Amino acid sequence: MNELPDVTATGADGQPLRLADLPRPLVVYFYPKDDTPGCTREAQDFSGLADDYAAASVQVVGISRDSVAKHAKFIAKHSLRVTLASDLDGQVTEAFGVWGEKQMYGRSYMGVERATFLFDRDGRLVREWRKVKVPDHAAAVLEAARAL
Repeated sequence: MNELPDVTATGADGQPLRLADLPRPLVVYFYPKDDTPGCTREAQDFSGLADDYAAASVQVVGISRDSVAKHAKFIAKHSLRVTLASDLDGQVTEAFGVWGEKQMYGRSYMGVERATFLFDRDGRLVREWRKVKVPDHAAAVLEAARAL
């Protein structure tokens, strides 16, 4: 993938969210599940830097396969300031190549890989992070976005 895929998720407000229509530079991050420890920390970290991302004119969108209703509860519970989107049908996670087999406690299952993608003003992919470790990740993405 070299360019922003033309795919549509569903925003936490229930409205279609076409990624190609969003302002750029754009950060799209994928996470496994709302309200789990790592995913909560990641959303809080991106939210905590929301003013810095805005000052750099960078839009941030977090995507999981959770429902719109679950996103709304997650946002309210943690006062999140980051845009979240739902990908119930898996179209977006497939387009980004982040849906696949995972292993936990010796068992295999299908799930979303924690990954982040940074697109420049022209929609070109300039950086991707796979198998993301949450601590300091949002700050590292911000530094890469500021360098554009």
